[in-house]
Amino acid sequence: MTEKTISQKKLLGVAGLGWMFDAMDVGMLSFIIAALKADWQLTPEQMGWIGSVNSIGMAVGALVFGVFADRVGRKNIFIITLLMFSIASGLSAFTTTLAAFLFLRFFVGMGLGGELPVASTLVSEIVPAKDRGRVVVLLESFWAFGWVLAAVISYFVIPSYGWQAALIIGALPAFYALYLRFKLPDSPAFSTSEAEKRTIVQNMRAVWSKNYSRSTLVLWVVWFTVVFSYYGMFLWLPSVMVMKGFSLIESFEYVLIMTLAQLPGYFTAAWLIERAGRKFVLITYLLGTAASALVFGNAETTAVLMGSGILLSFFNLGAWGALYAYTPEQYPAVIRATGSGMAASVGRVGGILGPLLVGSLVASGQTIGLIFGVFCASIVIGVVVLAVLGRETKQVELN
Repeated sequence: MTEKTISQKKLLGVAGLGWMFDAMDVGMLSFIIAALKADWQLTPEQMGWIGSVNSIGMAVGALVFGVFADRVGRKNIFIITLLMFSIASGLSAFTTTLAAFLFLRFFVGMGLGGELPVASTLVSEIVPAKDRGRVVVLLESFWAFGWVLAAVISYFVIPSYGWQAALIIGALPAFYALYLRFKLPDSPAFSTSEAEKRTIVQNMRAVWSKNYSRSTLVLWVVWFTVVFSYYGMFLWLPSVMVMKGFSLIESFEYVLIMTLAQLPGYFTAAWLIERAGRKFVLITYLLGTAASALVFGNAETTAVLMGSGILLSFFNLGAWGALYAYTPEQYPAVIRATGSGMAASVGRVGGILGPLLVGSLVASGQTIGLIFGVFCASIVIGVVVLAVLGRETKQVELN
């Protein structure tokens, strides 16, 4: 394998492992929040802030690293962001105050937020049009492996060794960044000479130019509603299970089972996306997410709770895969990472508000059913905008 070429399988494996480590960190955070509640006697509002500070960092990272990926290349930003979140995650294991923990989680979030849109842009530019959607969804499927790994680590490590040990494990991807430096090629679509002709401000303005404003509007609305609902629901999932009467260990077990349902969600979306198109997969899986959220929030038996939780994971993560495939296809190469990063950044604003909203509503005594009803409604809004204004990009050649 040379610096200039890489097979699809190797590309998927190399980029996918970075994606998996991202998911492992985010997944462990949901379990760590539940553990910190007991260790530090956190209030619901403080628990909400942990998730939201992570998303504030992701919003900043997606914007900053997205625009710089169109200036210095996708590969360099991929490596920098991986190092940033790994080191900050390891350091956060040694914190003894909530303030210090939140400070480091901001930098973890910056690395995560920057890496994801840049990695999907890199892969989408290397893979041919006929396979692009499928491969990007399969890249996103590594998120499920990361969540499964997070659930396993949290189940076996946190109860016995503490949340600090889990965060130290989260620092290990820093070593993987060194491997990426030598094994991962940059995008053939990225041109240093072309990038030097354009300023960051020009690229950001171009995203809202006449040719791309409609696509940008659709992406910003869909990203906001998807991330708002995802982080509002999934970061609180172990804690919601505890609120519904399960022990901390039981909640970890049930969330692990629900997490496994993400894999068939991704794989079915990957199979459908080149056959039925991006819009069909996104709309179908988002509507499935909305319906599952409504049932989960109002579930009164373990069977209904587990069944709806499994479907929630299945549909929501399948939709995520399609969204990452769909986003880079809306822009030309010179502004692709900028457009993808800006859309992801707007989405992360939803990730800030979602956990905070849950913490606020829980503290005010609102029911879980009402809270999940809000997330259901937000997803439906995103679906309507996508259905009416979104354009199909199945097998469109990227320029």
